[in-house]
Amino acid sequence: MLSTIFLYLLIVLGINIALFLVAYRFKSDKLTDISYALSFFALNVAIIFNTNRLSAYGFILFLMVALWAVRIGGFLLIRVLHVGKDRRFDDMRGNFTRFGKFWVGQALTAWILMLPVALAENNGSKVRALALVGLVVWSLGLIIEAVADYQKYVFKQSPANKNKWIQTGLWKYARHPNYLGEILTWVGIYIYCFEALNMAEKILGLSSPGLIAALLLFVSGVPILEKSANKRWGTLPEYQAYKAKTRLLIPIPARAKSS
Repeated sequence: MLSTIFLYLLIVLGINIALFLVAYRFKSDKLTDISYALSFFALNVAIIFNTNRLSAYGFILFLMVALWAVRIGGFLLIRVLHVGKDRRFDDMRGNFTRFGKFWVGQALTAWILMLPVALAENNGSKVRALALVGLVVWSLGLIIEAVADYQKYVFKQSPANKNKWIQTGLWKYARHPNYLGEILTWVGIYIYCFEALNMAEKILGLSSPGLIAALLLFVSGVPILEKSANKRWGTLPEYQAYKAKTRLLIPIPARAKSS
């Protein structure tokens, strides 16, 4: 089993290194999001073919990953094609080592996130009550993320909203609802896989939702965007009021402050 898991690592590393070399050669940002989604889709297909078992349980799990990958990959590609570049790479696009580290990190992230899927497919299972709970959590996450991304994309298309922050739709109640959706999708996938895993695999599989939550909350998601927003609008009383009354992740009305 370990040899198979590491084979999956080689697959995603191969995809990302190959596309990195092209992206570095042409100083392009248009392949990063394609390679991220492609990494998940390729692993998804490899896992299904390697287990040689297309049960109802396995097919649903395959669809969960595939639909997420197609949705996020398509959205990120449309966004970068419209914007023209990804500002995250402005200080590393021309540096082989720094740019390359990002791609390797992206491959490792995809591999770790897919661990519960790989382990569950190896053991097989049936669609029981807990798996259905996972499917519901995943569905909720996918819907929240898709709606939040669409609302922000439409907001940014309007010239009237230039240099403004979004505070409509889900963004009226949370500053990062799309990240909540992303975290919930992987929590849902882990819950779906849970009963198919032995105790050691349950613990190992926790690295999947744990990693995506840690990255978004403490590394590459919330901290970067909060810092950018504070730099642009932090001195504005309107933004300070929005930030004070709006939750970080969960899009529900903020509790009224007691006087």
